[in-house]
Amino acid sequence: MNDMNSTPVRKIVHVDMDAFYASVEQRDNPELRGKPIAVGGSAARGVVAAASYEARVFSIHSAMPSVTAKRKCPELIFVPPRFDVYKLVSQQIREIFAEYTSMIEPLSLDEAYLDVTQNLKGMEIATDIATEIRARIKQVTGLNASAGISYNKFLAKMASDLNKPNGQVVITPKKGPVFVEALPVKKFHGVGPATAEKMHRLGIDTGADLKGKTLEFLVEHFGKSGPYFHGIARGIDERQVKPNRVRKSVGAEDTFSQDLHAYEPARQGLQPLIEKVWAYCEANEIGAKTVTLKVKYADFTQITRSKTIAAPLPAIADVEELVGLLLSPIFPPRKGIRLLGVTLSSLERRTPVAEPQLRLAL
Repeated sequence: MNDMNSTPVRKIVHVDMDAFYASVEQRDNPELRGKPIAVGGSAARGVVAAASYEARVFSIHSAMPSVTAKRKCPELIFVPPRFDVYKLVSQQIREIFAEYTSMIEPLSLDEAYLDVTQNLKGMEIATDIATEIRARIKQVTGLNASAGISYNKFLAKMASDLNKPNGQVVITPKKGPVFVEALPVKKFHGVGPATAEKMHRLGIDTGADLKGKTLEFLVEHFGKSGPYFHGIARGIDERQVKPNRVRKSVGAEDTFSQDLHAYEPARQGLQPLIEKVWAYCEANEIGAKTVTLKVKYADFTQITRSKTIAAPLPAIADVEELVGLLLSPIFPPRKGIRLLGVTLSSLERRTPVAEPQLRLAL
């Protein structure tokens, strides 16, 4: 297999819960089972946070405006989110991961990377570990999980999507580069719609096209992401699984197919971004004191607006309120808005036990 000088092949598992929020709601309310449901608000500004597989048949997906989802499926049942419940279930799942490895990097409440190269059970085959973990999750929570197994994070993440729901796929070192070559770049993890469109304009539609570009070309056109794209096009991703990391910031942004001119569509467009960054903070037990709004106009000029408060924001509603306060003064905009982003920073580890004393001391 490996000679004495080579690094042992890493064994990375990406576990992704299937339609997590929606599945929890169907588990807890038998009347919702087998029906198309969307977790989220049905009001004008509402956004789908999660869709059951019955709803996905109608092409309903997360981040879709609720009015669009209702139009696609008039029978759609909207269920308000219960983040406290999702967080408790997520903690149960994390405890199962911890039976196998301490190398756990959560991405949100419903997905995480695990490095099982060295594992607490002494198991040799990562595929067996993934099978066991999924069975334990089903036994403890009643929910289905899918998994991807590979020798790096990028491929493990891509593999977990290939046999959903309730399945798993392994991509071996021999298969990795070939798998990437055939993959459309718009399906790559880390390539959003705006980047995929830019790649398309540069003649890059597949992994093979990406592999054909030099590192210099990719750095010229994609800046600091260039080396990452150059690596993954060859099935190479050196990023480590980082447990308990506190990033300096967590952000999300979206480029809209049509420029926005009014407050309501802009606020609606921001909702899935708020939910994404908040889910990361919740999964990692992190609090944020600074909220930054990014606005890019049709002429590609951009502005940012920030607000910092004394103590970490306790709930998603507080983030939503601050984003609304930052957003409203820019309307009416001088030009159409093509991109919006939300970043949470001044991040710090939450300490629930000490929190009452800390608050008194403020």
